[in-house]
Amino acid sequence: MAIQIYNTLSRKKETFVPMEEGKVKMYVCGPTVYNYIHIGNARPAIVFDTVRRYLEYRGFNVKYVSNFTDVDDKLIRAANQLGEDVPTIANRFIEAYFEDVSALGCQKADVHPRVMDNMDIIIDFISQLVDKGFAYESEGDVYFRTRSFDEYGKLSHQSIDDLQVGARIEVGDRKEDDLDFALWKSAKEGEIYWESPWGLGRPGWHIECSAMAKKYLGETIDIHAGGQDLTFPHHENEIAQSEALSGKLFSRYWMHNGYINIDNEKMSKSLGNFVLVHDIIQRHNPQVLRFFMLSVHYRNPINYSEELLESTKAAFERITTSYQNLNHRKEASTDLTEHNQEWLDKLTVLHDQFIEAMDDDFNTALAISVLFEISKLANYYLLEKNTAVEVIEAFTNKFEELFGVLGLTLGSEEMLDDDIDALIEKRNQARRDRNFQLSDQIRDQLKEMNIILEDTPQGTRWKRG
Repeated sequence: MAIQIYNTLSRKKETFVPMEEGKVKMYVCGPTVYNYIHIGNARPAIVFDTVRRYLEYRGFNVKYVSNFTDVDDKLIRAANQLGEDVPTIANRFIEAYFEDVSALGCQKADVHPRVMDNMDIIIDFISQLVDKGFAYESEGDVYFRTRSFDEYGKLSHQSIDDLQVGARIEVGDRKEDDLDFALWKSAKEGEIYWESPWGLGRPGWHIECSAMAKKYLGETIDIHAGGQDLTFPHHENEIAQSEALSGKLFSRYWMHNGYINIDNEKMSKSLGNFVLVHDIIQRHNPQVLRFFMLSVHYRNPINYSEELLESTKAAFERITTSYQNLNHRKEASTDLTEHNQEWLDKLTVLHDQFIEAMDDDFNTALAISVLFEISKLANYYLLEKNTAVEVIEAFTNKFEELFGVLGLTLGSEEMLDDDIDALIEKRNQARRDRNFQLSDQIRDQLKEMNIILEDTPQGTRWKRG
């Protein structure tokens, strides 16, 4: 079965066929790095990391580019408030971004371009638009003539005559038309700036992605992705700029993830309900947050709450416990009977269902339901009197394979540090001595250290809480 992608441009699922066989050019809009990322930033990071992983799993060579907006009004305000310069703020929160998304299981992009490192190509891009009559200078600012691009509105499916000026389109007397948007902004006193043909200033928000996508991926790319809130005006403006300049289709497939609500309310600064990933992963296993994000189809809205995350943790641990139980089965035989082959056949069917789910517009919610079925099947198999090593290994390998596709980990059998090892041995000795009070005290002490013990016939096992 071929991979199907819901294309925002056409508003329907389409069979994915890259421009070059076996290769995918993919651009994902990254964060504005003026603070720690919030949970809304985490969703596209997780979703499109998973899309990339699955495309690679299916044999594609993916070149993945995701930018940082390191010059922006928000960064300038943060720098002024903290008494630091913009590059210092940007560097700090880029480093924090990598720490947070790495904890969430996200791989680094092949390229993470920054605006400040690409100013020459941005200025050149704007200059070419001016030369072609698609843009104009006005008192040190440069604006794109929105109505000069006949297909404006095709991504958001709006008529240009009916469009309302978007959140980042500033209405001003310097424009020829209220719908025109800024490509270059003249410098205000005290702001960071660069030299340009139009005077000192800095780029507008929309132009950076068009210029950097062209530099690192070419004039036409396979997939452009980001949050639903970027559809208009950001991505609409990217299309206008890029296609006006090149005369070619900018991106063949557009993917957008849905919104996040916090406790059934839209996340917004005015409500004060922003939740930072940096804070969440201090309280919860980051893998549980990733599992939570993938438990809902990426195009659907998702509601976040502490209660839902706790529920997700329990669900996640049901699967990981099945995997651990398989690894602790010691008495399996080496004989693969015809009966055991039936279990392998069932596992193959479930694997095919996982692929079918992911091929259908990366339906991770359905794929995770398949993982629960594999977990259930594994639990039933372990109730068998005669289990085979080959079947147990097939289950564990399948868990590792499919969890890897989703960017999830199953935990490891790593050694505890010496102090905790000594405590566990001390507890085991206390149990042998029937000193249950001491045994319970040590268990509680380890629990406070986020180590959960489980006593089994094969010995004491542990897992992170």
